Amino acid sequence: MSRKKLNKNELKEKILKYLSTHSRESFTLKKLFSGLRLTTHPAKLLCVDILNDLLENEQIFRNYDGEIAYNGKTNQEVVGIFSRTSGGRNFVDIPNGIGVAIHDEDTLHALNGDEVKVSLFASRKNSERVYGEVIEIIKRSDKPVVGQLQVNHGVAFLVRPDGSLPYDVFIPADKLKGGKDGDKAIVQIVDWPENTRNPIGKVKEILGKVGENETEMHAILAEYGLPYTYPKEVEKYADTLSDKISQEEINQREDFRDVVTFTIDPRDAKDFDDALSIKIIDKPKGKSSSKILYQVGVHIADVSHYVLEGSIIDKEAQKRATSIYLVDRTIPMLPERLCNYICSLRPDEEKLAFSVVFDMDEEAKVYSSRIVHSVIKSNRRFTYEEVQAILEQNGEADDIEGHIPVAADKRTGEFCNELIILNRMAHKLKAARMKNGAIDFDREEVRFEIDEKGHPTDVYFKVAKDANKLIEEFMLLANRTVAESVGKVRKGERAKTLPYRVHDLPDPNKLENLAQFVGRFKYHIITQGTKTQVAKSLNKLLHDVHGEKIQNLVENVSLRAMMKARYSTHNIGHYGLAFDYYTHFTSPIRRYPDLMVHRLLTRYATGAPSASQKKYEGLCEHSSAMEQLAASAERASIKYKQVEYLSDKIGAEFPARVSGVTEAGIYAEIIDNKCEGFIAVRFLGNENFDFDEKNYCLVGRKSHTRFSIGDDIQIRVAKANLFRKTLDFDFIKRL
Repeated sequence: MSRKKLNKNELKEKILKYLSTHSRESFTLKKLFSGLRLTTHPAKLLCVDILNDLLENEQIFRNYDGEIAYNGKTNQEVVGIFSRTSGGRNFVDIPNGIGVAIHDEDTLHALNGDEVKVSLFASRKNSERVYGEVIEIIKRSDKPVVGQLQVNHGVAFLVRPDGSLPYDVFIPADKLKGGKDGDKAIVQIVDWPENTRNPIGKVKEILGKVGENETEMHAILAEYGLPYTYPKEVEKYADTLSDKISQEEINQREDFRDVVTFTIDPRDAKDFDDALSIKIIDKPKGKSSSKILYQVGVHIADVSHYVLEGSIIDKEAQKRATSIYLVDRTIPMLPERLCNYICSLRPDEEKLAFSVVFDMDEEAKVYSSRIVHSVIKSNRRFTYEEVQAILEQNGEADDIEGHIPVAADKRTGEFCNELIILNRMAHKLKAARMKNGAIDFDREEVRFEIDEKGHPTDVYFKVAKDANKLIEEFMLLANRTVAESVGKVRKGERAKTLPYRVHDLPDPNKLENLAQFVGRFKYHIITQGTKTQVAKSLNKLLHDVHGEKIQNLVENVSLRAMMKARYSTHNIGHYGLAFDYYTHFTSPIRRYPDLMVHRLLTRYATGAPSASQKKYEGLCEHSSAMEQLAASAERASIKYKQVEYLSDKIGAEFPARVSGVTEAGIYAEIIDNKCEGFIAVRFLGNENFDFDEKNYCLVGRKSHTRFSIGDDIQIRVAKANLFRKTLDFDFIKRL
C-alpha cells in the first residue's frame, strides 16, 4: 500500500471499490491482500476487521469455497419457486428455466415449494450459475413433509432422511396427534420464526411404524403428494353406474362382436384397456397384387361413455391424471368398479370401445383407416408369457436365435395364426420406424416377487420380447393415426385443439457431453446433422454397447441427454419415435390425456368447433407434472425394495460391476439383481487414491491400482439403511 497510512473508513472504501470492480471474482485473504497491496501486519489486521463488518452488513459474502466476493446485488428482482435438493443446495426456479442458486444464509427460511421474491447478484467471472438472495416469501407452500418422529421426554421432532430440510421440524406436544417415537408421519409446517433454528410443525397424519410395508409405501406416495386411498364418495358414485349396454347404444356403433378379438397384458393385470382384432377382407380394389388384405382393429375401452366431463369421477381422475404403479400395488386413476370391471375389456363380455380400424397387408402397409365407436367381445385374455410361448413354439420369435418358422399347416396354439400375422406386421412397423430415425431404447425393468407381508423374496427383470413389442407397435400406430386425423390439415387450415405427446430434440450441450463421455470408452456418435442421422448414430451406439460392461451406464447417460416427453397442445412432433404427429389414445383407464383425446374426437366427429387451447394446455401441463411425480414414486419404491431385499443379506457376497466413480469412493451394482451400493474409498485398500475425472477412475498412489467404470468386482453387503434407502458394500476382490 502507499506510504500514507489509511484510516478505517478510507481502507473500507478502497476494499469496496476494489471488490466491486472485480465483482466477477472471489478472493482468498492472501489474494485480496496482494490485490490491495497490503504488506504490513497492522494493515492486514485492519482489513480483516473491516471484512467482518462488511460480512455482517451483507455488503460482501463468502461463497461455498469460503472465498470472499462482492455482494453485487443488481436492481433485478425475480419471482420463482424455492427448492432444496437432497444434497443441501438451494435453488429458485424462475419461469425462463434458469435456476437461481441461494446460499443457506440467504434463504430467509424459505421451504420447498414456497413462492419467493429473489434479488439477483451480479454474475461472476467463469461462473455459469446465477446467485441471489430471497428477500420475500410471497406464499408458503401447503405441501406437507414426511419423515420419522423422534419423541423423547415430551420433546418431538420430525426427522427427514435426506437434506431437503436444513433442520428437523419441531413438533409441540399438543400437535403430535398421538404420534410416538419411531412413527412415520405427515407434518404440516405452520411457522418458522426468524429467530428460531427449527421450523415448527403439526402432525396431519400418522402413517404407521417405520419398516412396515403399508407405512413405507404410503410414505413414498405422501412424499410426492400422491394419493394412497380413494375417496369413498367417488367409489359410491361409481357403484351406481350400470354395466348394461342397451340395444340402442349398440345400434349407434360398429359391431365387432363376431370378429376374433383378444387382449394381451401382464399376468397380474386387471384393467384391460386395449384389445386387437383381425380378419381377412378383400384385396385392394384395382390392385393386381396377390397379397391378402387384413382388417386389424385396435380397440380401446370407451371410458368417456361412463366418465362424463365434470362429474365427480371425472374431477377425481383429472386431479390424479394417471394411475401409479409401485412395486407391490397400483393406485388407480379411476374407481375399481370402472377400471377393473365396467370398462375393462374382459373376455366373453360385451364391451363398449373406441376403435382405430386399419385395412393393411402382411407387409404392414396401411391402405385405409377409420376411427369409430364400437362394441366388441374379446375371445381370449392372453398374458405376454402365453403369447410369447406360442410365437416361440412356432418359430416366430425373433429373440430366439436361429428360429425357423413352422409350416402353416403345423402351427400350434390358440389363435396361433392370428398372433403370427400380427407379430410379423409388428416387425415391419418397427423396421419402418427405425428406418425413419426412431431411437431404440430397449431396457430391462426391475421387478420383485413379494410375499403376503409385502417383503421382497426375489428380484427378476422384465425384458420386452416379441409379445410385448407386438402390442407396442399397434398401439403406436393407433396413437399416430389419431394424432394425424386431427393435426394433419390442408395448407391454410388450422388444426383443432388436441393434446399431443411431444418429445423435443436432444439438448445440444447434453448431446455433446454424451459424445465426449462415450469417446473415453472408444465409442463415437455424431452430434450434428439431420434428426435421422443423429438418431441412427445414437442407435448404433446403443447397439455397439449391448452386452458390454458399460451398457447400463451408457444407456443411462444417453437417456439423460434426451428431453423428457410431455403433453402439449402445441405439436412439435415426437423425436424419439420419429413421428410428426403423436398422441396418447390407447390407455384411458390409466391416463387422463387419453380420456381428453377420446372426448375431443367424439366432439369433432359432430363437426363442433375447436375446443379451448388454453384450457387443454393447462390440463396437459398438469398431466405432465403428475406423470413425473408418479414416475419418481415408482423409482423410490423400487429403491426401497432393493434395500429391503438386501437388508436380511448383510454379510452375503455377490459379483458386482462398478457403475460410478467419485472422489469419495465407487458405486457398484450387483449383477444378479441390479441393487446398487456405495464403497467408500477407505475400504478400497490400505493406501490413498486419486480421482481421475477424465477417465472416470480412482488410482492408488502406491500400487497404481485402478477402479474404473465397468470393472467386475466381488462385494459384501455391509449395511442396508431403509430410512435413507441406501446400501453400503465392502470391496472383497477383483473378478
